[in-house]
Amino acid sequence: MTTSRTPLTARAATRAGVLFGAATTLLCTLMGATATAGTTEAAPDTTPSPSVAQAEIPAGVTAGVAVFDRQTGAFTEQVNSAGQFRSASVVKLLIALDLLWNRSPDALAAADRSRMDAMLRGSDDAAASHFWSANGSGAIIDRMVARLGLTDTARPPSTHPGYWGYTALSARDTVKIYRHLLDSSPTAVRDYVLGNLRQSTRCATDGYDQHFGIAGSFDRPWAVKQGWSGFSSGGCTATATAAPRSADQERTAAGAEAVDLARPALHTTGVVGSGDRSIVAVLTLHPTGTAYGKAYSDVGRLTRSLNVPGATRPAGTWIGTWGSGVRVRAEATTAAAPLTTLPAGVEVLVRCQKRGQQVSVPPYVNDWWAYLPQYGGFMSNIYLSSPENQVPGVPVC
Repeated sequence: MTTSRTPLTARAATRAGVLFGAATTLLCTLMGATATAGTTEAAPDTTPSPSVAQAEIPAGVTAGVAVFDRQTGAFTEQVNSAGQFRSASVVKLLIALDLLWNRSPDALAAADRSRMDAMLRGSDDAAASHFWSANGSGAIIDRMVARLGLTDTARPPSTHPGYWGYTALSARDTVKIYRHLLDSSPTAVRDYVLGNLRQSTRCATDGYDQHFGIAGSFDRPWAVKQGWSGFSSGGCTATATAAPRSADQERTAAGAEAVDLARPALHTTGVVGSGDRSIVAVLTLHPTGTAYGKAYSDVGRLTRSLNVPGATRPAGTWIGTWGSGVRVRAEATTAAAPLTTLPAGVEVLVRCQKRGQQVSVPPYVNDWWAYLPQYGGFMSNIYLSSPENQVPGVPVC
């Protein structure tokens, strides 16, 4: 683990900067400045917007947001919902639906079914590349655009036809994809695809922690398909560096057919609540060089700010962390089995805290441990961004 820690005075200044940044973000959101900067020109979004938008876009983040309430048939949130983003792994929804068009999941060969499960649950890139090549590459996108009536979705740039993660996609088109899956797909297809998305693994097959956004902001039931591109380390691994993304992460010269392919992208999409009441699509771009933990936390804050009917929010306190390679363990001791590794600097939900083994990271020592319900384990409080060993306001386990 990284053993340097910011002194208390510096950390206090950092927290003050965070509060100032949050106030700036709110002002920018009210002025409509942050959400639209740097995205591709798109056709006007003619769907009525809610009278009051709650979405809080973090400073420096470009976002496209749409939340659709299936019970009322209306959007509760829309911010830049027609803006085009590179899809990253969210395009795997279209790859799956194309493969299952006029075909039952039971008709898939065993190898293809295994690939599909891995692609939807663990965001497996090799499986996506297999289906992309086998089924016509960009023609998959052309077919699904016509079938679903998508307006902002387009195949990857002509310079990169094999890069399925460079497919252009918007938040409102993502909502259409989920509405088709929920309301128009054959029951077997709907249950199979959503069943896999409900079993989303915390750690993707490439070593990235993919339970950000929807998965971290709301209690189950939910089903998610996430996307990330342009990051070099995503937690879940014992070392600080995860495997790099493959075809959906590689960078090109700026301006390749208008969609931003350079800035790091992090997307959370899915359905939330009993009866899959709400569809949520949050597509984001972050400043070049943004760490995965920072983007993960920013997307979490944005998602938690949304009006999502039917969603239940988990109990606990969100607290920042510091250091890299920080492990979550089954018990409050370093002798306990590690459950996972946190993305560096990520915010975590703390439900309670208790005393355990004393941990030393000079000049600091701490014997308090925080219980993280979303991980089912403990981390040493020494890595929490708190001035006290025992975090004020957090109950004892």
